Amino acid sequence: MRKILLAAALLAACHGNDPANGGPGTASSAPTTTPSTVPPGSDTATAPVTAPGSAGSASVVAQATGSAATTPTKPTTPTTPTTPPPVAAGQTPEPPLDGHDFTPDAKMLMIVGACGDGEAPAEFPKKLLDAHCADIKKAQADYIEKWVTPASAFFEQHVPKDIPKVVVYPFAGGDLSTALTVYPDADEITTISLEPAGDPRPMGILKGGDLERAMNKVAYELKFLYRVNFSNTLNMIDAMRSGAVPTEVMFGLSALKVHGYELSSLRYFKINDDGTIHYLDDADLAKAPDPKTSAEHRNRVFANYELRFKKPGGREQVYRHIQQNLDNEHLTKEKATLAYLNARPAKIAAMTKAASYLLSYDGFSTLRDFLTSHAVWMVSDATGIAPKWGKPAGFEYETYGAFVGPHIPAGGGISKDWRTEFESEPTRELPFRFGYYDKKNQNHLIIIKKKT
Repeated sequence: MRKILLAAALLAACHGNDPANGGPGTASSAPTTTPSTVPPGSDTATAPVTAPGSAGSASVVAQATGSAATTPTKPTTPTTPTTPPPVAAGQTPEPPLDGHDFTPDAKMLMIVGACGDGEAPAEFPKKLLDAHCADIKKAQADYIEKWVTPASAFFEQHVPKDIPKVVVYPFAGGDLSTALTVYPDADEITTISLEPAGDPRPMGILKGGDLERAMNKVAYELKFLYRVNFSNTLNMIDAMRSGAVPTEVMFGLSALKVHGYELSSLRYFKINDDGTIHYLDDADLAKAPDPKTSAEHRNRVFANYELRFKKPGGREQVYRHIQQNLDNEHLTKEKATLAYLNARPAKIAAMTKAASYLLSYDGFSTLRDFLTSHAVWMVSDATGIAPKWGKPAGFEYETYGAFVGPHIPAGGGISKDWRTEFESEPTRELPFRFGYYDKKNQNHLIIIKKKT
C-alpha cells in the first residue's frame, strides 16, 4: 500500500504545486509546511525541518512506494564498447565507451515514448501508439510555439557566448528541455533530482492494460511539464520511481526531439566514491532484479543515465541525470555525487527553478556553497541563490518580470530578500514563465553572474 507523504512541501525536483489542484496560487494548491526531500532507496524517514537562516537540517520525507508486475524478459545480450563517432575538426577523440550499450532501447523509446520518427516494434500495439503520439505530438508542438520559441529568443540574447560549457541543474526532475533552451551549446549538462531514470527492460514485455496505464502516465506528466513549466512532485514520484517504464529517459528523449538533436547513445551508470563514472555492464545487468519484481526496486538500479547527442553535422554533447537527495546529510554522507560535482571544472554554468526554495534552507547549504563557489553564470526563479548569499560571494543580480512574494509558504523566509532586490532593479519584461510564478501569478526570472 502506497505510503502517504508526511510533509506537504512535496520535495524539490523541479516540482511545485499543481495548478489543477485549485488553480495557481490558491490555498488548495499551496504547501502548508516547510520543504523536504526523500533519500533515494529509503522507505520511511523523518527529521526536523528548519526555517531559512536557522540551524539544523531539512526534513526527510517518507517516499511513496509502488510496483508494477511484469513477466521476465530475455537475458540481455552482451555488448562490446561502442566505437566513438567521427571527431569534428579541433576536437580530441574520446576513447570508446565502456558498459552495456542501451542505444537500441533508446531508439525504440524515442519512437514509442517521445514519438520521434521511425518504425515502432511490430509487437507494440498500433492503436495505443497512435493515441499516445497524437497527445504527445500536440503537446510538443504547443510547447515549442508557446514556450520554447520565446524562451530561446530571450536566452539567445542574454546568455553570454563565453560562459563555461559545463552545466549543473539541481532539483531538475525530468527537465532536460529547459536546460537545452538555456544552454543549447553546452558540452555537458548534469541534472540532479530524486527521480530515477528507470528500467528500460520491461518495454518489450509489458502488455495490455499495464502498458496502456504506463504510457498514459508518461503522457500526462510530459504534457503537464510542457504546459506549466514545472512538474508536480507527487505525480513525478509515482511516474518515475514507481513507473513501469523508464519515464525519466522518455522525458530526455522528448527534449532531444523538441530541440532537433540526434541521439547518439544511451548508457546507465553508477558514480564511484571518487566521482568517476562506472557504466553498468553485463555483469551488473546479470545481478539486476528481474523485470517482474517491484518497479521501484528495479528503478533504483537504473537510477542514473547518460545520453549523448548532437545537432545534425555537429559535435557530440553529453547529458547525465543523477538520482540524489541533495540535502546536506545525504550529499555529504553518500559522497559520490558531491565528488562528481567537485570533479567538474572549477568554473561552471548553472540553473534551477521550481525548487521549493530549498537553496534558502540551512539543510541545503552544501549544495548552495558548491554553486556559489563554482558557478560564474546562473539563471533561476526565486528558488535560486538569494542575494543574501549571492552578493557576498561576488554575484551581480539582474531581475526580469515581477516578484512580490512566493506563491507557496516554503518561500516565506526568503521573500523579503527577493522583494527588495526586485524593487531595487529597473523593470524588465519577461514574456514567458520560468518555473514558479509569484503570489500574484506574475512571471519572474533572475540572472546572476560573478563580477570580473
